[in-house]
Amino acid sequence: MSLFAARTASLHFQPRPIPLNARLFSSSRPSSPSSLLSKFRNASLKSPIFAGSSRTFVSDAAVITRPSQTQSWTRLAVTGLAIGGTIWGTNAFLNRETRESLSSAEREYLHGAFKYTGAGLAITALAARGMFTSGLAVRIMGANPWVVLGAGLVGGIGSMMGIFYTSPENTTLRHAFWLTFNLSQAATLSPLFFFSPAILSRAALYTCGVIGSLSYVGATARNDKFLYMGGPLLAGVTVVALSSLAPMALPLGMRGLAITESISLYGGLAVFSGFVLYDTQKILHHARLAQTGAIPYDTMRESISLQLDFINIFIRLVQILAMQQRKK
Repeated sequence: MSLFAARTASLHFQPRPIPLNARLFSSSRPSSPSSLLSKFRNASLKSPIFAGSSRTFVSDAAVITRPSQTQSWTRLAVTGLAIGGTIWGTNAFLNRETRESLSSAEREYLHGAFKYTGAGLAITALAARGMFTSGLAVRIMGANPWVVLGAGLVGGIGSMMGIFYTSPENTTLRHAFWLTFNLSQAATLSPLFFFSPAILSRAALYTCGVIGSLSYVGATARNDKFLYMGGPLLAGVTVVALSSLAPMALPLGMRGLAITESISLYGGLAVFSGFVLYDTQKILHHARLAQTGAIPYDTMRESISLQLDFINIFIRLVQILAMQQRKK
């Protein structure tokens, strides 16, 4: 914007044309630099172009008004009603046939998975904030994007595979892999702190509403209602991933970039919202299998999928809110 402002100012304040009878050469003795400066200053102030203006550019300061306490409580109430209405509407639309209440084993297994999910998200958020304040986010953004992508894939997927293929009895090693996974996610998410805190807080609140409502729908739906979605969701996330990588590898025009960005944002939001339903019912299915001894009791492994759902939905909501703010 500063370049456009400077260009506009240069168009408005064009130099006046020199009259034809002006004396271009003078045989008089040149004046000192200070006298020349004072003459130019006086002449510029007397000029009709600068007559109504001052010697400095003064812009009106932006007036920032804070909402009153009544307005803040009103916004909070509206947000709470919106989240509650979303939960009710989603449950009424997707979950017409509900199941009986969860068994104690299913409830304990689901609560354990959500505890690991919440702890992992808290560690990721705190570590990302620390990396941002230390300047690591600037170095990440200035690095080669392919190097950042490769390091993120190696750190995230490698630690995730370590969690999956390590026995639950080896708690020390598995928690080390779990911590490495959260730190790798924090390094990837640390540049998000360049956005406004208001955008980040709104996106986090909306993400909690989406995850909470869809998890409730998945937990109260009849058994295995959403487990069939695994194949279509895998195909959808493949399309979303390719649309995200396409601008880095293919020479796309403006229209092609807009299409791929829309697929990555809105398509990804729909796909990972579907994954919340699928992962919630998968956790309950694994709880029943663990109760019979068919699979080991492993809530840490179950939390990884929910954490990835939360992060992907949060990133897309941040981008959507930032785009809406730029359009205002």
